[in-house]
Order: sequence, then C-alpha cells, then structure tokens
Amino acid sequence: MAALRAAVLVLLGLCLGCAAAAVPLVIWHGMGDSCCNPQSMGYIKKIVENKIPGIYVLSLKIGSNLIQDMENSFFMNVNDQVREVCSQLAKDPHLKGGYNAMGFSQGGQFLRAVAQRCPSPPMLNLISIGGQHQGSVYGFPRCPGESSHICDWIRKTLDLGAYTQAVQEHLVQAEYWHDPLKEEDYRKNSIFLADINQERGINETYKKNLMALKKFVMVKFLNDTMVDPPISEWFGFYKSGQAKETVPLKETSLYTEDRLGLQEMDKAGKLVFLGVKGDHLHFSEEWFYTTILPFLQ
Repeated sequence: MAALRAAVLVLLGLCLGCAAAAVPLVIWHGMGDSCCNPQSMGYIKKIVENKIPGIYVLSLKIGSNLIQDMENSFFMNVNDQVREVCSQLAKDPHLKGGYNAMGFSQGGQFLRAVAQRCPSPPMLNLISIGGQHQGSVYGFPRCPGESSHICDWIRKTLDLGAYTQAVQEHLVQAEYWHDPLKEEDYRKNSIFLADINQERGINETYKKNLMALKKFVMVKFLNDTMVDPPISEWFGFYKSGQAKETVPLKETSLYTEDRLGLQEMDKAGKLVFLGVKGDHLHFSEEWFYTTILPFLQ
C-alpha cells in the first residue's frame, strides 16, 4: 500500500510538472535587425529565459547567417519570408503544442500574417510591439542602426514608385507602404499588407485563424518618430485622401465591417491596447517585466 501511494505521488508530481511547463515563445525582429543581436533580440531572449525558467525561445532567422537575416529584412519578399517562417514552425517539435509570438516593429505584422495563414502549430497569444498594422512607413522619417545608407536608397525608391511590381516584389517596406493619398493604388497593388488586411475581399480562413488567438496585444509607442502614423500600431490610420487627421481602429471600415474579426475579438476581450512612453522600440526592462511577461506565463 505504501509503495502504491508513493507511485501515485510520483505520477502526480510528473503531471504537475507537465502542467507547469512554460509555453514556448517565438520572436521576430524588426527592420535592420537580426535574430541574435546581443543588444536587441539576443537580449530579449536572454531576459525571457531568465525570468521564465525552462522556456523555449525561438528567435527567427531568415537566411543562413546574421548578415543575410538583416539584409532580408529589407529585400526579401515578405510573403516568401512568411512561408519560410511557417515552414520553420511546422518542423520545430518544441512548438507542436502551441506557442506565443512576439514581434518587434515590422516583425509584429509579419507574425500576424503567420497567425492568419498558418494555424498549425497554433499561435496562442500574439504580442505586437510597435507593429504597423495599418501600414507605414509613410514618409520613412527615420532609419534604424547602421542602415542609414540603405534607407536613403529606400526613400528614393519608394518615392519613384512604391506600388510598381518590381518594387513590391523586392522591397520589404514597399509591401506595407500605405499611402493615404493613393488608396486605390495601395488596395490594387500592395502584395502583402492589402492582402492580410482583407482590402481586396474577405478570406474567411484569415479571419477564422486570427480570431483563434487568446489575446492579441498591441503596443504603441507614444513618442514614436519612426512609424507614421503611430496610431497604426493600434490599427488606426489616416483618414483617406489626406495625411493629417487620423482615425482609431473602431472608426475604420476594417473594424465596422469586421473584415478580420477584430470587432468580435474586441467584444470578447481578446484585444489589448498598451501605450508606453518613448520613441520606437524604446522601453525599459522593468516595463517589459511588469507589462509583457504576464502574457507569456
């Protein structure tokens, strides 16, 4: 009898250990960054692992090395990047039970595309930190890190023809370039953002898959000088036909027509809007611990 009781206790202990296992985390970096930069994604990976013992963190790398990963954040077709990531996730045995996702800047909207297009393995919570969900970078006002020469070239290219086929196919930032003065060109020719935002028709699978999220957390930087308009980080945008007055998500047709299921998700308490003081991707470790980590546990 004592031996049986001991065996039961061991089994209960194993089950409790399984129940307490941390949900894996997938992170995707922003423009001009890479998967493993010790001052950005490498740092985020480290502090998450320190705060959540035993967690598996996958920092996505697009390409065979860090240089390719950085270059692909500018020049690899976003749809191809999303397909590559979906393949990586499907092959990773750590993720088969589901995972949380956290994207930084353009990585936030790219992970939303993963949620909409690739439901297996299932994404549980999506945290978008400065992601431009209604588009940007209108005016391309500032550039990250050591990539200023690349950004000077990108500005000129976007000014010449953001919605031409050649630019759309080969320039990442053109693929989420949303010009409020050229809405028809955007809807017709944007090969990425107009698709995932259901601008050319309703893909019910996209809607169903996004609505399967438990939480969709959107972080807006209140002093953002890079994303134009910053309200895009909360799914708002400029009123059509001008570039001064903005409208919040609830006043957009995307919400009122519920093309993505955001209205239904909002009513179910699945949308979380967070504001943080600071410029684009500038936040404190304390803020990250107290505000973001609870969504990962």
